[in-house]
Amino acid sequence: MAESLFEALFKYRPLLFERGELAWAAPPLWLTVLAGVLGAGAVLTYVQARGRAGDGDRVVLAGVRLGLLAVLFFLLARPVLLISTVVPQENYLGILVDDSRSMRIDDGASRAAFVQDAFLDDGSGLRSALAGRFRLRLYRFSEGAERIPPDTVLEFAGTRTRLGPSLDRVRDELGSLPLAGLVLVTDGADHDPDALDAALLPLRAGGVPVYTVGVGSEAFRRDIEVATVSAPSSALAGSAVVADVVLEHSGYGGWTVPVTVERDGRIVGARDVRLGDGATRVRLDFEAGGPGPATFVFRVPVQEAELVDRNNQRERTLHVRDGRQKILYFEGEPRHEVAFLRRAVAADPALQVVVLQRTDRDRYLRLAVDSADELSGGFPRTREELFGYRGLVLGSVEASHFTHDQLAMIEEFVERRGGGLLLLGGRGALAEGGWSGTPVAEALPVRLDPARAADSLFRAALAVAPTRAAAQHPITRMAEGAPVTAWSELPPLTAFNRVGALKPGATALLTGSGPGIDGQPVLAHQRYGRGRVAVFAVQD
Repeated sequence: MAESLFEALFKYRPLLFERGELAWAAPPLWLTVLAGVLGAGAVLTYVQARGRAGDGDRVVLAGVRLGLLAVLFFLLARPVLLISTVVPQENYLGILVDDSRSMRIDDGASRAAFVQDAFLDDGSGLRSALAGRFRLRLYRFSEGAERIPPDTVLEFAGTRTRLGPSLDRVRDELGSLPLAGLVLVTDGADHDPDALDAALLPLRAGGVPVYTVGVGSEAFRRDIEVATVSAPSSALAGSAVVADVVLEHSGYGGWTVPVTVERDGRIVGARDVRLGDGATRVRLDFEAGGPGPATFVFRVPVQEAELVDRNNQRERTLHVRDGRQKILYFEGEPRHEVAFLRRAVAADPALQVVVLQRTDRDRYLRLAVDSADELSGGFPRTREELFGYRGLVLGSVEASHFTHDQLAMIEEFVERRGGGLLLLGGRGALAEGGWSGTPVAEALPVRLDPARAADSLFRAALAVAPTRAAAQHPITRMAEGAPVTAWSELPPLTAFNRVGALKPGATALLTGSGPGIDGQPVLAHQRYGRGRVAVFAVQD
């Protein structure tokens, strides 16, 4: 209503006044002189006139007459609205068409069909109108932009949409031509927004406008997307792998949907998930299978009334390693832990636990070695020998048993080689075993008190409880259907070691409490260099 009234009064729409510039056709000299004479005369008639009117009345009447004269002069001066227009066929217009797979989505009407009809077909009314005013240059883009050859039918097969590099490519090609502007036809799913901001700066500086034509719905009323998949990059052949999957959805809150993992078309893992109001995190266990590079597909079947099915799956490639992984377990005294650990991994074909147990000074028991020479001289004395193992477990053995070079080797085994190190509790372990101040102590996730090295009398029964992080970690995560009281029903564990606070970046999975002890770390781990270190500071 207001716009129509404005147009009736001023002939043109407000938009034209915003884009144009108001100017005046040069009035004749006589008109300017006449306006000045009439204005001066109007003022003098009221100043010199006699009568009862007061000074205020005279000013008002003079103002009215001057206003009428000003309006008359305004009209006679012929105001004009200057608007820049394009000279036909003198300027270029670049049209960039999104060629990514998301343009295939049929959300009410096919995005690809709309683009084809409106911009690419020769019989398009819009294209004909633009071609009548500009010289057109057509481009397709996904990862980058390239010219569209004549009579080309786009496949809309691009895997990414990168607006910034595409605009840069077109600007470089058309930069030497009189460019009227760029038209960007896309569904807006940009994978590199920072690059887009950088690409727009030189276009703004050069006065080149960018017109965007959005296609498709801004949001789907009903959709499920496998948003992210976090999985290890490698796994042992035949081992179990854990992956974290995040599902995002709209319109399916409260629904239960299956999530499957496939390798070579065979389902290797599955779980039913109840979707919450927002993003839902799922932890999936699946089987790695045979050795070699393998692509695993994480998938949610298309649900009722779901418009888009291309975001219902994601792929992850894992390198499945063949061969047994050797772990060296060095124990400083006869303990049940040796038998327990060997039994725990006996059925796992991917693990080989080599045991070196000290029975007397410079005398050792060797179990599961590959040759008579392996560990014949005790704990490895060279990096080459130690780095041949994938993991290292140190039991109740004091730090003084090792040379300084061997202690440095253990630290480098984790930091440089990327091995895994586990320290168990015991009378000769951790601070009570004199490990504080050694190179190995630098790698531990907990602090060791050097004053405890001489204290061999500490002993406590600790009630163990999981931390919040334990629920998500593969070591301590409860199996499906396990009772919530399982941890509280475990018997206390014996501890011979007082452990200090966690180091920054470390994570406690289990804590223990007992007489005078509240929340002491029992099981903690951290990354160190290229490897990982864990401390399990109890016995039994």
